[in-house]
Amino acid sequence: MRLKTILNECFNFKSFVVGSAKFSSDRKSINVQMNARANSKPVCSKCNQPGTCYDHLPEKAVQFIPFWGFQVFLIYAMRRVECKGCGIKVEQVPWASGKKTLTHYYAKYLADWAKEMSWKTVANRFRTSWQTVYRAVKEVVSYGLKHRTIEDVTAIGVDEVQYQKGHCYMTLVYQIDKGCRRLLWVGKKRTKKTLRQFFTDMWHIDRKFRKNIKVVCSDMWRPYLDVIKEKTPNAINVLDRFHIMQKFGKALDKVRAEEVKRLKSEGQEPVLKNSRWCFLKRKFNLTRSQKGKLKELIDMNLNIVKAYILKEQFHKFWEYKSPTWAGLFLDNWCELAEEAELEPVNSVVKMLKNHRELILNFFRAKKEFNSGIVEGMNRKINLTIRKAFGFRSFEIMELALYHQLGKLPEPTFTHEFW
Repeated sequence: MRLKTILNECFNFKSFVVGSAKFSSDRKSINVQMNARANSKPVCSKCNQPGTCYDHLPEKAVQFIPFWGFQVFLIYAMRRVECKGCGIKVEQVPWASGKKTLTHYYAKYLADWAKEMSWKTVANRFRTSWQTVYRAVKEVVSYGLKHRTIEDVTAIGVDEVQYQKGHCYMTLVYQIDKGCRRLLWVGKKRTKKTLRQFFTDMWHIDRKFRKNIKVVCSDMWRPYLDVIKEKTPNAINVLDRFHIMQKFGKALDKVRAEEVKRLKSEGQEPVLKNSRWCFLKRKFNLTRSQKGKLKELIDMNLNIVKAYILKEQFHKFWEYKSPTWAGLFLDNWCELAEEAELEPVNSVVKMLKNHRELILNFFRAKKEFNSGIVEGMNRKINLTIRKAFGFRSFEIMELALYHQLGKLPEPTFTHEFW
């Protein structure tokens, strides 16, 4: 079976035929001659309309998928089209576009492997350059962003992730609907301007986007809350459960530190030594030694024990189904916590009161949306950055994140390459 026969099975280019296939002079690559069919008219690359041939450009080599370790190039002398509407333009060919030196097939092939491995590894595996893999991923992502739809987006999650040292954050917006969870948008920094830009970009794709949003899941970062209220006033804003409980952990740490100082100043035994995780972990996650240590400490009249019991009681809040009953529990718990007269705990109470309605939105949304969805996506973001050992620029990182988590539509071909 000749290579020409194999290529004809892989694709069927209208108005073009596969010519001879020969080794290059150094026998390291295979050059496949492409020819236009007799009497076929070239197509204008701007308006996609056929025109007459004006002249021919010098032959151009475009790289195809390697075959048995040999690089494969499609050789073709591009025609210039005399188009009635656009003037003289270079013709459009089905295997590549513009001045790109990669065929659409090879770009898709490299991009598929770039999802599984780092770009540098893909480049080494296929004996090409990192820049070639980058161009391949960029082409596939550009196609996906151009052809994706956002009409079915009714729930979004907003969060920030640190991608470099020195308070370098990026804003991430996900679609968190049950049937589809994907990355929608990446923005630099975590400011109001950044999140407003997301809604502007989505407006250009679909002007009804904001009206379709029913639920927004976010943390308590004030710039996000302000923009969400401004842009989606009718949506239910569900606060991040993880960050709420994180506030309890920080409060317990402060109470424990104050208790350690007090016991030390009074000359008492350091009973709280190595007890940090006894109070921060849930009961069912404690080790045997931690359970024993916690049991000893609970019998003592310490402030940290009071704070720990309050934290454990608050976990019952998430078990409610009705926002009314959950609100009653929250009010009663806050009243009980204030009676403990512990300053770090009082700061948590203040936070809960300030965000009471947003916290209760968790129940109004039928407990279907929580921080676990967003945190899981954030974990994949971190793994993508770690797999590449960091990226050279924010733009390249943005491209890689869309490629990995965007679930973007991809070009389809006659034959799938594995």
